[in-house]
Amino acid sequence: MKFVAFERNKQGTGASRRLRNTGITPGIVYGGEGEPKLIELDHNALWHALKKEAFHASILEMEIEGKASKVLLRNVQYHPFKPIVLHVDFQRVEATTKLHMKVPLHFSGSENSPAVKVDECLINHVINELDISCLPADLPEFISVDLSELKKGVSLHLSNLSLPKGVTAVTRGKVDPVIVSVVAQAEEKAEAAASAAAPAKEAKK
Repeated sequence: MKFVAFERNKQGTGASRRLRNTGITPGIVYGGEGEPKLIELDHNALWHALKKEAFHASILEMEIEGKASKVLLRNVQYHPFKPIVLHVDFQRVEATTKLHMKVPLHFSGSENSPAVKVDECLINHVINELDISCLPADLPEFISVDLSELKKGVSLHLSNLSLPKGVTAVTRGKVDPVIVSVVAQAEEKAEAAASAAAPAKEAKK
């Protein structure tokens, strides 16, 4: 995705507030060999871009004064209750430096799995995004997860996923985390009944 930014000369709380009042969002670009650079972006264009999944999980092309550079979105500050982006951070991308970031998981095929079609189980997505490490050229926009072979009583683990070439999962100490669990509806109802009964017992004491 491509977006346009402009250099920002003024900094400070007062200057940033004046920018926001004119429909401009302040930001910063850092990392790489260059010095951190203050930037500003059109708020409405940024707001709509932030609604797109690709803006959060892919390498972006930022144009400043006719010059393009590769960046990643790293942080967004929103107003507590107004639909306003207060500040945005981008990181420069270098082709030879590995990235560490989260990418979304896209699930498909659960309705065709034996767990759902035959046993009428419930599919629980335990993890919806995955921490990964890779070079910029190998960064996927998302990772596809095929659930069509899921069976009753069998969970889908990280080791069951086919990661794109050059992509490594970052598990932070967890050996083989569960991505998707399969729960029989009878078990789900029993757990719900037990949870409802617990407060009732406490109330009788």
